[in-house]
Amino acid sequence: MAPALVESFQPISLPTYDKLSSFKDDRWLKHEQAQQSVDYEPGRTVVESQDFNDHEYLRPSFPNIHWDPLTEVPYHDKGLQGDPHFRHLLASATDVFDYTPKIGTEIHSVNLAKLTDAQKNDLARLISTRGVVFFRNQSDFDIDSQRELGAYFGKLHKHATTAVPRRAGLEDVHVVHTDGNSKDQRAVFSPTFLWHSDVTYEVQPPSYTSLKLLTGPPRGGGGDTLWASQYGAYDLLSAPMQKYLEGLSALHSAQMQAEGSIAAGRPVRRDPIVTKHPLIRTHPVTGWKSLFFNPGFVTGIVGIPKAESDAIIRYLNEIITTTQEIHVRYQWRKDDVAFWDNRICVSE
Repeated sequence: MAPALVESFQPISLPTYDKLSSFKDDRWLKHEQAQQSVDYEPGRTVVESQDFNDHEYLRPSFPNIHWDPLTEVPYHDKGLQGDPHFRHLLASATDVFDYTPKIGTEIHSVNLAKLTDAQKNDLARLISTRGVVFFRNQSDFDIDSQRELGAYFGKLHKHATTAVPRRAGLEDVHVVHTDGNSKDQRAVFSPTFLWHSDVTYEVQPPSYTSLKLLTGPPRGGGGDTLWASQYGAYDLLSAPMQKYLEGLSALHSAQMQAEGSIAAGRPVRRDPIVTKHPLIRTHPVTGWKSLFFNPGFVTGIVGIPKAESDAIIRYLNEIITTTQEIHVRYQWRKDDVAFWDNRICVSE
């Protein structure tokens, strides 16, 4: 027999309400009073000191030097040697989880400063697969360890315009520093334009990139970073559009970045260039196709009318910047590290 639709019950005492907002019940009042002991002000940010006491040698500088143009160098992706299940990298991990199905993975209890070669290969393979991988509390991972790990994956890139550390020999390190006196980039660029892949105007753009936070806003204080998956962006295209774009290349220009540096009174250490890259590329590790496009450096599509080129650029900008399912947002803490694949990610 089916259960009865009417069941017996015992009445219970419920708190009463006053104007739908206040409980007239002692248990609730006691809870309210306890919560008032937390020092909280909505929207307040307690900023940590931004001094360089422990990192004086990393203070940003803009040396007035000049480098020769970059040329292609032999490259073998270490991810090809990684285990498909990342068993070496994850052997000591206490937790690993994805942020979204499309992009972003966080790993706990793996010390980036002490990786074996097998673990480094797994890391490269995981970054190639997930786009960006996050590691918390990497206090042992100093700038020398960071450069050593980066050099394992390939020759380190020297940026033509951005800040480098004061210590000699660190010209392949990009220092990102902002404080209360820094210029608001929104006054110069639209939010869409700030989405970029690093230096895609180079003849051979970077593969893996790492970023470590030394100091920054506390939790909830801003300073988050967004990444978008170009695997995901490609998958969002219709099959006819995928086929069409596979036959096209885009122009990536360093000119605006160089002009901005000059306008700020800073040197340009390498002459700006314009380079052509395919709009659709196949990743050497995963074999997956991805879009290779970013609002920050792409200035035109080769071989088609300007109106058509502009329409494609607007369309791809919209996919990358507004499609939340291909985004991941990371809230930084001190000594956190992000490793991403510059070939398949756009960031802001």
